[in-house]
Amino acid sequence: MRRPSYLPVKRAIDVAASGVGLVVTAPVMAAVAIAVRRDLGSPVLFRQQRPGRDGRPFELVKFRTMRTLGPADSVASDGERLTPFGRWLRSTSLDELPTLWNVLRGDMSLVGPRPLLMEYLDRYTPEQARRHEVRPGVTGLAQVRGRNLLDWDQKFAADVEYVDRLGPRLDLQVLVATLRTVLRREGISATDAPTMHLFTGSRRDDVA
Repeated sequence: MRRPSYLPVKRAIDVAASGVGLVVTAPVMAAVAIAVRRDLGSPVLFRQQRPGRDGRPFELVKFRTMRTLGPADSVASDGERLTPFGRWLRSTSLDELPTLWNVLRGDMSLVGPRPLLMEYLDRYTPEQARRHEVRPGVTGLAQVRGRNLLDWDQKFAADVEYVDRLGPRLDLQVLVATLRTVLRREGISATDAPTMHLFTGSRRDDVA
């Protein structure tokens, strides 16, 4: 069951942790920014509109890991655009460090369902759409249960479970498990995709 009384505490923790995190990781982010600029050129940051709480859009900020499409690259896949350095950034999760700014601003939380694409909003079932009842997170229950090795139904089930079980104990468990997942570099890519497959919608008769 969700705990409304925990939400102000959760937000206070997000502000404190993201503020400290931005200061502590500033030298690392500077080094990563230089490396991205050398490997991929400008811009260094990847910016994209993503749905936040209640589906309201915000601008997600991460380090760029894919090369920019040129005139001859209009049909290039994500796997073709992802450079070896970009793969390494993703495997270490260093590309996620700028999202601490999103947490500080209030767009995201440290823990919550991962923000996906705006185009997915009208593809969710009513149950799946409940993932937007809370702020999206830098990490979440789905990420520590398999990340991109999970299929979409499994991910959304974990997201809704998080909404229903929201509380300090679960957040702490997810954060500790995230550290282990990052160190082991688990679940970075789907079995047959460089990141994860496009979500085209669930069959309504399967989720009714």
